[in-house]
Amino acid sequence: MHLPNEKLLSLPAAVAERQKLRQSGQSMVMTNGCFDLLHAGHISYLQASRKLGDQLWVLINSDASVRALKGPTRPITSETQRAFCLAALACVDRVVIFHNPRLITEIEALQPDLYTKAGDYTLETLHQGERAAFEAVGTTIEFLPFLEGFSTTKMIDKIIQAGSI
Repeated sequence: MHLPNEKLLSLPAAVAERQKLRQSGQSMVMTNGCFDLLHAGHISYLQASRKLGDQLWVLINSDASVRALKGPTRPITSETQRAFCLAALACVDRVVIFHNPRLITEIEALQPDLYTKAGDYTLETLHQGERAAFEAVGTTIEFLPFLEGFSTTKMIDKIIQAGSI
């Protein structure tokens, strides 16, 4: 099944778009994650991130990358489906799928103005290689409030429990 997605860019296309954005004087906010089952916590965080710049770009882990991070039963939804759902949100301007567990190559290539992460992270818990890459390209890192009570893992557990009733 093909899901049309005009917001989904390959890394080379994203680099070209980023250059155009920079030339027009617009800022780019970047965030990343698996976004396996999109929930209210994700949407709240993405909306808050979008308010901090001219465009919000969401980099999502490929299916293989999610498996490496979360285990063999994940992701629940494919990278194409996750990218399609994120692109449907008005607050998301671009989506890029990255294939390594970490996005150091993408940070170096895209050089975002601002990087946001949910408030359950800190500078100390952020992957230190990614943190160093952001610092090297002059990206500001900002942690946004975490909307308590929402997590993909909790959603999966609830679905499993509902299936056994």
